Amino acid sequence: MSDDKDVKILAIESSCDETAAAVVKNGREVLSNVIYSQIDLHTLYGGVVPEIASRKHIEKINIVIEKALSDAGMELRECDAVAVTYGPGLVGALLVGVAEAKAMAYAAGLPLVGVHHIEGHVSANFLEHPDLKPPFLCLIVSGGHTHLVIVKDYGKYEILGKTHDDAAGEAYDKVARAIGLGYPGGPKIDKVAKEGNPKAIDFPRAKVDEFPYDFSFSGLKSAVLNYLNQAEMKNEPIVQADVAASFQAAVVDVLVDRTIRAAKEYGFKTVALAGGVASNSALRAGMKAACEKRKIELIYPSPIFCTDNAAMIGAAAYYEYMNGVRSGLSLNAVPNLKLGER
Repeated sequence: MSDDKDVKILAIESSCDETAAAVVKNGREVLSNVIYSQIDLHTLYGGVVPEIASRKHIEKINIVIEKALSDAGMELRECDAVAVTYGPGLVGALLVGVAEAKAMAYAAGLPLVGVHHIEGHVSANFLEHPDLKPPFLCLIVSGGHTHLVIVKDYGKYEILGKTHDDAAGEAYDKVARAIGLGYPGGPKIDKVAKEGNPKAIDFPRAKVDEFPYDFSFSGLKSAVLNYLNQAEMKNEPIVQADVAASFQAAVVDVLVDRTIRAAKEYGFKTVALAGGVASNSALRAGMKAACEKRKIELIYPSPIFCTDNAAMIGAAAYYEYMNGVRSGLSLNAVPNLKLGER
């Protein structure tokens, strides 16, 4: 076992199409971070196929964990706990990680800590910002989630806003498919948009009545599809880069507007980004400009910690572990787990 001072956690993440394992020390220091991505495989189908994702997790999970321990120069028995994402996510994919973590914890006689996937994304910011401490405001933007939350303390959140329909990343994937870019949509639209005019098409910026910090991207997605259909019917040229840039500008405007408004109303001087879309260059640039104008500190993880990874799960697990959270071998996958639930 480790000494009392340092807590080293083996973390496992398998909520979607990345099989990942990491060893994290004291919630802040990454000793290893191994990710096996299935993107190339799912690109053939234009999106993640849950059954294929589950099967590939089974195939790769032992290899990924062995490498994570090897890279950290450790054996399983030297860890203080085993952590795993147990929701939200694809149920079959989650079950692979949860079953593996339970088996390893039982075999080694180690505590088991179940981690909320979204809490992991928020905690990714702790890995590269050693001075970051709650409370702060965090915008979580990924393929399945768009949340604006107050991080009140480690593991304690107040949700100010969330999406009523499509998550931002989901809208990216659907629009990318519609304009012929394919999967994964986020990085492809981000790249093509750099060559386009973000003011070429005036797409809507949706507001949700009575919920000033909530999001809705379904109408924007429909507006893009309608624009494409009408242009096709009229035999008008479609400039792919302009559509991408105009769509992205609409998404970024809404995300920045809600976040800055909340920071102003609640008096936050630190704003964090989290989730896969947090690596989007337009979102980072737009949020940075808005924060600098109002003297707000903006932080975000490196791209490797924005995508699904196990280091972020290890960071979140450390604070749960220190608060006495133990999951036990009855832990199960919860595909629709809400933020703040256990």
